[in-house]
Amino acid sequence: MAKETATYIHGHHESVLRSHTWRTAENSAAYLLPELRPDSTILDIGCGPGTISADFAAHVPEGHVTAVDYAPAIVDQAAQEAEARGLANTTFAVADVHALDYADDTFDVVHAHQVLQHVGDPVQALREMRRVAKPGGVVAVRDSDYRAFTWFPESDGLRNWLDLYEEVARAGGGEPDAGRRLKSWALQAGFEAQSITATSTTWTFSDERDRTWWGDLWADRALHSDFAKQALAGGHATQEELQAISDAWKSWGASPESWLMIPHGEILARAS
Repeated sequence: MAKETATYIHGHHESVLRSHTWRTAENSAAYLLPELRPDSTILDIGCGPGTISADFAAHVPEGHVTAVDYAPAIVDQAAQEAEARGLANTTFAVADVHALDYADDTFDVVHAHQVLQHVGDPVQALREMRRVAKPGGVVAVRDSDYRAFTWFPESDGLRNWLDLYEEVARAGGGEPDAGRRLKSWALQAGFEAQSITATSTTWTFSDERDRTWWGDLWADRALHSDFAKQALAGGHATQEELQAISDAWKSWGASPESWLMIPHGEILARAS
């Protein structure tokens, strides 16, 4: 398998889309919003079901959002999201971030949320993002950092889940601890150090609604998503071990003491 065709280990099972459709520009790209102008042109890479893309389109009513993803079916879903919101300033296409089919210096903003952790060559991806950004434009990237996930109460089941997740992700060619590496990757891609602003933000799940929702969706993902299929097919886990992980997520979500913090690295890198 070519390096640039790393496996997307989550797939698009309902339990995955349940979390992806929760994402908004406000909860997933707040660091970028001050950079947007009403007439900005945006390339949103790895758009998934399109909720962030649609939010961007609403923020740039005189501009345009081009939303792309590697999976044709999810691109269709993103287009349906924009249509349902009545947004006319959007375009959708299938694309590979390693080789974008756009001319140099095309977009004011090139954005990717939770993408570089899943690609085979994140440095090449950033080179391409830099290439299609206009001079003075911004490349914006946000990725979680799995090894830095923090939860309470302590749980052998969740520790086993994290170890398994990182093993399966790396076996598929990805880097689950991408958040801490974004600045380094950007420097390797040719961005000048003074052009990069590196920050971090978190998602936190603690109240009854949030923790139950998150615990239930990962209980399902541990059994039914592509992550589960790849864990089994690669010999990384047995069905019994996956069931134990699913049960641990259910138990975590049911406890009023439970708390989970998911950290994300972020970069705003100015193209020159």
